[in-house]
Amino acid sequence: MTETQHIAASGQDDPLDALIACPHCDLVYSVPPVKQDERAYCGRCHSVLIAPRRKAGKWIIAMAASILILITGAMFFPFLTIGAGGLTHGTSIVQTSLAFTGSLALLAPAILAFIVIIPMVRLMLLIYVLVPVIRDQPPAPFARHAFRLAEDLTPWSMAEIFAIGCAVALVKLSDLAEVSLGPAAWMFAILMIIVVATDVVMCRYSIWKSLQP
Repeated sequence: MTETQHIAASGQDDPLDALIACPHCDLVYSVPPVKQDERAYCGRCHSVLIAPRRKAGKWIIAMAASILILITGAMFFPFLTIGAGGLTHGTSIVQTSLAFTGSLALLAPAILAFIVIIPMVRLMLLIYVLVPVIRDQPPAPFARHAFRLAEDLTPWSMAEIFAIGCAVALVKLSDLAEVSLGPAAWMFAILMIIVVATDVVMCRYSIWKSLQP
């Protein structure tokens, strides 16, 4: 059974490598001993600070690879099929982004960046960082910088937000035309579930500790 514990606030004499700060309320703590499948919570805002899990690295790599495959397929398969007046038209993410003309053409690279490029770069960085860790090898060159960049890209990775926006648009369009979901839409639905599962499994503190020289 998973155990939980609240950790005490840090004293002033603790060394820096024995401290951890809550990412939500910035309260600093002394790092307690946390066993596998246990969790350490922030005593102020109750955020999870440390949650090591067995084989978490392998799970994260497997899910990251799955998301990469789903994003690649979703780029080219039809996302929505719209029918009206006896005519039907299906469009993919790439076709939609390239359909903008004039001043709106600047949206094309932004759409591809936030929905495709940034999520894929972030996932490839995670795989690059974690493969040596799960094989009990020294960290890859510049692994700490790569993981920091992957964390910095997280707010800009909007593939799942795009899927939610399309679901809202689908409800609006259903009154005007016959709309059906294409294979890419179902890929994004699965992708959203895997993204959430990846964030649940990942213990960032454990990854940082494993990347220490």
